[in-house]
Amino acid sequence: MWFYYALLSALFAAFTAIFAKMGVSNINSNLATGIRTIVILVIVWSIVFVKGEAKEIGSLSRINIIFLVLSGVATGLSWLFYFKALQIGNVSQVAAVDKLSVAIAIILAVLFFKETLTLKTIIGALLIISGTVVLALK
Repeated sequence: MWFYYALLSALFAAFTAIFAKMGVSNINSNLATGIRTIVILVIVWSIVFVKGEAKEIGSLSRINIIFLVLSGVATGLSWLFYFKALQIGNVSQVAAVDKLSVAIAIILAVLFFKETLTLKTIIGALLIISGTVVLALK
C-alpha cells in the first residue's frame, strides 16, 4: 500500500510545482509560501479533527515533539527555497534538482538508520543524480 501513497505523493508534488510556478508570478515567494502553508494547515488539521486523531497529542514523547519540530523547520526552509527557485527558474529544472532529496535521503538513511545500501539502491541513486545533472544543465 505504501507504493500507492508514494505515487499519489509524486502526482501531487508535480501539481504543486505547476500550481506554485503560476502562483508566484509577480509576488514575493515568501508570501506565496505563507499562503500555501495556511492552506495546508487548515486541510491537515481538518483531517486530524474529523478523524478524531487530535486526542493522540497527549501521547507524544519529548523526542517525538523535538523531531517533528525539526522536521517542520526543515520542511519550511525547503518550501521557502523551492518557491524562490520556482519563481526564477524553469519548473523542469527546479523540480529535477529538488528530487536530489531522494539521493540525499538514501545517504542519510544509511548513516542514521543503518539501512542496507544495495546495488539496486546505489544504481537508482546514481540514475537520479545523473538525471538531475542532465536536466539542470541548460
